[in-house]
Parts: sequence; C-alpha cells; structure tokens
Amino acid sequence: MVEKLFHAYEKLLAAILLLLISAVAAIAVVELCFVLYKDLTSQKGLLLDLGELFEVFGTFLIVLIAIELMASIYMYLKDKSVHVEIMLLIAITALTRKVVVMDSGANDAMYLIGLAALLGTLIGGYYLIKRQGAGDNSG
Repeated sequence: MVEKLFHAYEKLLAAILLLLISAVAAIAVVELCFVLYKDLTSQKGLLLDLGELFEVFGTFLIVLIAIELMASIYMYLKDKSVHVEIMLLIAITALTRKVVVMDSGANDAMYLIGLAALLGTLIGGYYLIKRQGAGDNSG
C-alpha cells in the first residue's frame, strides 16, 4: 500500500517537473526569438557583433538543455529509470554553454583548467557509456 502510494506520488512529482520544464523551454524559445529579433533589428543591420552572437548562442543552448531535461524526465516517467547517457549529454551541453558565454579574461588559469578537466571527464564518461552500449549490441 505504502509502496503504491509512493510510486504514485513520485510519478505526480515527475509529471509536475515535466510540465514546469516544458513551460521554461517555451519561455526560453520566446526569449530566443526576442533576442534574435532585437539583435537583427538594431542599428547595425543584419550583422551581429561578437557579444550578440554569444548572447544568441547562450540562449539557444539554454533551450537545448531544457529540451534534453524534458526528454530525461519523460524517459524517467516511461521507464522508471535514469538514463546516464542523457544526463551526461545535459551536463556536457551545460558546461559547453558556460564555456561559450564566459568572459575569458575574467577567469584565472586554474578555473579554466578545472573547466577543461571537468569537460574532458564528462566526455570520457560519455564515450565509455556509448562504447559499452555498442559492445552490448554487437554480441
């Protein structure tokens, strides 16, 4: 009885999270459209400067992260399991966004080395997960 109630509550919370992340993704798409429109209709014409490009790419990657989170929550609702491959992709995308939008002059060398090590570790983990999956499918 308690286990059934717990699973129903867990499913409800995951569904609420799915709705919330869907709303955030929709808002982020509207924000992306607004940022792109604002940048393209500025006095400079159709050319974007470097700051505007980073702003557009950063917003685009936020939308991509939200979509990946939606897929992850949906797969959890469907399979009742967390897919490590998707979690690693979300982390790689989020860290990549951080690298793309950060001001390189404002950070010290150890911070940049730490980001590089973290990104390398995540990519290595993703590679190992994909390699293990390919080995399981071939045999």
